[in-house]
Amino acid sequence: MSLSESQKEEQVLLVNEKDEILGLMPKMEAHEKGVLHRAFSVFVYNSKGQLLLQQRALSKYHTPGLWTNTCCSHQRKGESNIEAGKRRLMEEMGFTTELKETISFIYKAPFENGLTEHEFDYILVGEFNGTPNPNPDEVENYKWMDLKEIKADLEKNPSQYTAWFKIIFDKHYSDMLVQS
Repeated sequence: MSLSESQKEEQVLLVNEKDEILGLMPKMEAHEKGVLHRAFSVFVYNSKGQLLLQQRALSKYHTPGLWTNTCCSHQRKGESNIEAGKRRLMEEMGFTTELKETISFIYKAPFENGLTEHEFDYILVGEFNGTPNPNPDEVENYKWMDLKEIKADLEKNPSQYTAWFKIIFDKHYSDMLVQS
């Protein structure tokens, strides 16, 4: 499967363990080399406290058809975490909402196809009570789930979720418990 020109040319921000920018690198090269770069993960809730999950499009070059958080991606040069989260939320899920930064951490998740996510990840949280209008190139399906239901399903059916979601959900869930 060939990647679109925009996917090939997209640049990620290389960072160190203190999240200081070291430079830029094409996204695919960063994932091939497993180089630490900045990223964000959006968790959108409804007023019932349910998290909006997306099933990745079957045409995605890695982890197609797996369930994951509302959306995630990489900040562009000069773009704030919040600006990036809102941009990608619109690109993937077809809506935008106010977001706030919660926690950040470093994780590394290798894939079967040889690519590796090695990210300094910011978790952004928002609320939305409408109906998403997902981009079919990005999203196969979506659903709202309670956190406890997700936690149980992750334990029962881990192969149905992306590697990074298993990591970031655990961090986010622990943070939510601390906050409550």
